[in-house]
Amino acid sequence: MIFEPCFIMRVIYTVLFYFLTPFILLRLFWRSIKAPDYRLRWLERFGFYKQIYPQDVIWFHAVSVGEAEALFPLLKLIQQRNSDANILITTTTPTGSARVKAVMAESVSHVYLPYDMPDSVNRFIAKFKPKLAVIMETEIWPNLYRACANNHIPLYVINARLSEKSARGYQKIPSLVNIALASVENIATQTQEDTDRFIGIGANKACVLTLGNIKFDLEVSESVISSGAELKETLFAGRFVWVIASTHKDEEAIFLAIYKQLKLKIPQLLLLIVPRHPERFNDVKLLCIQDQLNVVLRTSGEPVTQSTDIYLVDTMGELKLLYASSDVAFVGGSMVPVGGHNILEASVIGVPVMFGPYMTNFKEISRRVIEQQAAIQCNTSNEVIDNLLSLYQHVDQRTTLIARGKQFIQQNQGAINRIYALLSEHLS
Repeated sequence: MIFEPCFIMRVIYTVLFYFLTPFILLRLFWRSIKAPDYRLRWLERFGFYKQIYPQDVIWFHAVSVGEAEALFPLLKLIQQRNSDANILITTTTPTGSARVKAVMAESVSHVYLPYDMPDSVNRFIAKFKPKLAVIMETEIWPNLYRACANNHIPLYVINARLSEKSARGYQKIPSLVNIALASVENIATQTQEDTDRFIGIGANKACVLTLGNIKFDLEVSESVISSGAELKETLFAGRFVWVIASTHKDEEAIFLAIYKQLKLKIPQLLLLIVPRHPERFNDVKLLCIQDQLNVVLRTSGEPVTQSTDIYLVDTMGELKLLYASSDVAFVGGSMVPVGGHNILEASVIGVPVMFGPYMTNFKEISRRVIEQQAAIQCNTSNEVIDNLLSLYQHVDQRTTLIARGKQFIQQNQGAINRIYALLSEHLS
């Protein structure tokens, strides 16, 4: 019997996945030491479920918080136009799970994505019987994709992006990637460069469409804006508020050192730090104390006084509120080689935006926003200091950045409606 190379590669991949499963579980346990939620609901990751769920679902997968936030406006549009739709959302991380539950509540079902092993995937499909599968951004799972094809489930990848590095990696395993991409009905990419890269790794040219980035189609309620303004006038009264959003390990130390220098020139400066991962809250608190800075935790309920240096946000899901209460925002994950985070949320709320040199996850957005002078990129700590001082001293500069940021977003909106039209035949 002769086997096709793609079949052989998928068998090897599957065997390796089974072999590595104990190590994957050990990693979950290790992460659960600081983030206990990683210890929960392991059975879902193998396609076992303890409760009854709807079937014939419209299934969306969003890895974590960022992808989920981008997906919510599309989900709400689908619910408005298809009131009887049973929507299932899968995530990979507990923080993504928590955000789905906080925003969508009981209007959708939610479980963790099963591991990409045939038995886990088959149990998942048998449980939910999806009539449509929609994957956010860049999640290529060969067994999952093949199972969708075998069960005649239309599969779409939306808001798809593919970096040069990822494309090179996929090109090394063409027989495995090709069989996965052959199971996809359409890939809706963010940019023409993403389209070219997907075609370059084996996607059918006719199936890849450049529909834009749904992260431009942001929703911010007036209540968030007004609540942020109230927070600024009460808790942060008399302070110049600088929020550092979605920080990662080693990044807070950079900003604490910057803060000490800036504080000499801006006595009323208050630094808000919003760590990306909840398991790091205590580590960041200890770092502030070690630097002999006066820190107040959001959950403590303690007042911010004139002697407070750092307001540490040890909660999740409040970033938009904190942007609305700030004078300037710096989007983290960009001063260390993480790849950056979404800079558009701050712009749409109406706060001047800064970010660092490491923006590979938002390469196209950061390039275009700099071209339009709608945000400021800082490559060094000294550039951060100089630009923050300039924004503090010049109100007109802050006003101009805010206006350009909003204009940049407005010029690039519309992807959600285009993606909805693409999916519409499967939604009724």
